[in-house]
Amino acid sequence: MQRILILILCWPLGLTAQSLGGNAIYNFLRMPANAQTAALGGVNISVPGKDLGMIFQNPALLRPDMQQQASVSFQALPGGIGQYGMVNAWHLSEAKTSIAAGLVYFNYGDLTQTDASGMVLGSFRPRDYAIQATASRQYKEHWWYGLTLRFIRSEYGQYRSSGLAADLGINFHDPATGWQAALTAKNMGTQLSTYTPGGPKEELPFDLQLGVTKKLLEAPVQFSLSFQQVNRFRNLYNDTSFRAGEGDDRYLQANGWQRFSGHLVLGAQFFLGDKIELSTGYHFQRRQELNGFGISNGLNGFSFGTALLLPRLQFRYATGFYQRNLFHQVSLQFRWKDE
Repeated sequence: MQRILILILCWPLGLTAQSLGGNAIYNFLRMPANAQTAALGGVNISVPGKDLGMIFQNPALLRPDMQQQASVSFQALPGGIGQYGMVNAWHLSEAKTSIAAGLVYFNYGDLTQTDASGMVLGSFRPRDYAIQATASRQYKEHWWYGLTLRFIRSEYGQYRSSGLAADLGINFHDPATGWQAALTAKNMGTQLSTYTPGGPKEELPFDLQLGVTKKLLEAPVQFSLSFQQVNRFRNLYNDTSFRAGEGDDRYLQANGWQRFSGHLVLGAQFFLGDKIELSTGYHFQRRQELNGFGISNGLNGFSFGTALLLPRLQFRYATGFYQRNLFHQVSLQFRWKDE
């Protein structure tokens, strides 16, 4: 087991050069696949609990008590884009291993297909999807580790590509103190086929993430601090010519705080009894990048959510701003068979 933990900790160190230029493909994998993650700012790998959809963020969050449950999710994004997710879980008692199978699907609607001169040739329906299998196990009392293997497919008319990726994660959970911590290396893999035949392979959106969550023992509140893209020191998208053309010189050179805060995502949860949760999150990088063109409603980067937790059913809802548009994400989790 010690060798497995060392592998999980050290393997990402050899991959920190991936996607440094910000030109990675399959970026739909960065989107939160469940409502709880979306409500907590879009990035969270350290919140344990009963939400099966959290395994899209960290495979080590898969637990035995999630067996014989299924979770489905839908997100409506600006521009008529729809995101769908589903996952199903089982527990193998003899192997002391929890397993799950999941799917993430993006539908971009009908787009007009034209030639180079602009002549309309018809229409096409671009789509992205990923099929994954997850396994997790417990180590001693407070540690969990997990692995997700993922097949990726992207189709934009005649341009099609496929790839393979893996997520490795560990999670520390001590209920007695309320501390949780996690480390996840996400989207490690390769492109199997390129969008153009014979073209060079492109990089996947590798992301090394750290997370810490603290549940207060004397109050029904839980706080999370997540670090995304730890493998990239400069993770902000700053197109200097674009910003200068817009007359906004604040972004010509990102300062130290902007570079550091671009890695941070904050989250908080409030528990009203054992059946209702309220969540909120703040994504620093999202706020900086959406405050362009002088368009801002003051809430860019913020997200909010609520949850209703019943014995056999969980309902979660999340929303947030993309400049002047809202996104809406709903997750429904249910037990399909009694234990």
